[in-house]
Amino acid sequence: MANIDNLKQYKRIHLIGIGGTSMSGIAEILKKWGFFVTGSDTQESEVTKKLSETGIKVIIGHEPRMVERADLVVYSAAIKETDPELSRARELGIKTLERKVILGEITRCFRNTICISGTHGKSTTTSMVSMCFLEAKMDPTIQVGATLSEIGGNYRVGNSENFILEACEYSESFLEFSPKAEIILNIDNDHLDYYKNIDNIIEAFIKYIKLLPDDGILVYNVDDEHCAHFSQYTKAKSLTFGLNSKNANYIAKNIEFDDNGFPSFDVYHNNSFYKSFSLSVPGKHNVYNALACIALCDEFGIDKETIRAGLKKFHGADRRFQYLGEVNGAKVYDDYGHHPTEITAVANALKKKKYNHSWVVFQPHTYSRTKNLLDDFAKCLTNFDNIIVTDIYAARETNTFDVSAKDIVDKIENLGRNAYYIPNFDDIIDFLKRNVKKDDIIITQGAGTITKVGHKLVENNNQQN
Repeated sequence: MANIDNLKQYKRIHLIGIGGTSMSGIAEILKKWGFFVTGSDTQESEVTKKLSETGIKVIIGHEPRMVERADLVVYSAAIKETDPELSRARELGIKTLERKVILGEITRCFRNTICISGTHGKSTTTSMVSMCFLEAKMDPTIQVGATLSEIGGNYRVGNSENFILEACEYSESFLEFSPKAEIILNIDNDHLDYYKNIDNIIEAFIKYIKLLPDDGILVYNVDDEHCAHFSQYTKAKSLTFGLNSKNANYIAKNIEFDDNGFPSFDVYHNNSFYKSFSLSVPGKHNVYNALACIALCDEFGIDKETIRAGLKKFHGADRRFQYLGEVNGAKVYDDYGHHPTEITAVANALKKKKYNHSWVVFQPHTYSRTKNLLDDFAKCLTNFDNIIVTDIYAARETNTFDVSAKDIVDKIENLGRNAYYIPNFDDIIDFLKRNVKKDDIIITQGAGTITKVGHKLVENNNQQN
């Protein structure tokens, strides 16, 4: 059972932006712990509806009066200082905390906070670890950055000392946490709008490692050049995983892929055979994710067969190479990946499947990322047979970077390949319906609203049949 003494000074907690992935999980955890929770969001969603159904009062829009009886007001990073509710709270002298700070307080309520971090693969690996802890009946509290069907959403409130948390590095959020164990999957050039360069990203991860207690656990990817020497920054027990390093504590060998691109492999622990595993998600990158999960779960005393069963039952988190259905006999998938490394991993996983031609529909995410990684985006998209690029999803930014989606198309064409710039989603759907053939594969790619295209394609196809 979690120890909530550090939060007992608050009784009524209001969350601004409660419909966010992390904020909704925080709200539900606080409610289950007996706090009176209210919230607001600018738009209604399935998440806000679900929160309302659990008894949390959620207002759509701004309602300054909602905060007047609160002891604490929590706000997400997306909330502006001029927000009417935030302004009212400060006017009344009510305590206000940013999301990452209250989440840090929640991590200190558990004996075993397990933080899964890295530039790529956090949601998938958090889901894998969660599945294994659930299979072992360890009753964890879970917060993941994607919908996991096995827990009916992106969070679960358990009744144990185990908190499994996806720990995001953006704006150094994870430095607010108090982990007992950390997984670091990889480090790549991302969030350069905040970090500016790779050295600053690595430095943030080093600070994060130093948060571990001496009796903690660090699990990291020894194949990643930016992670390879991380053990020197902590007295915690260090465990390494990899495919290429003979000195890794956990190594995958004899990797084979079935017609779905799902891998099977043998795991060796300290050079001795450990167990054979089969995954229900595609791609070599998921072998890395599974190795991290295996290393962590083994250290927490979960037996091999339970880990094997938990991993086998995991069929993917929402929007992680997610199968949606078919159109014209072509399979439609949706993926959240919005960095060149992630798109390359998807393309490589795709090549392990059997299909005719591949179609990617890519929506760039943020102007800064598009500008910084323009050449890399063009190059990675050439891994697909047919390429469609739509307008940049702005997220938190305005276009002060003098960049557009058309720039990616121009770069692709400079590489000698054709690409289509289609800004309107309905036009993309019509184009695909006219051109894709039986046994093709379509993948909608990006962290923004592009997911609507795949769902609408399949929905239209089902209505016509």
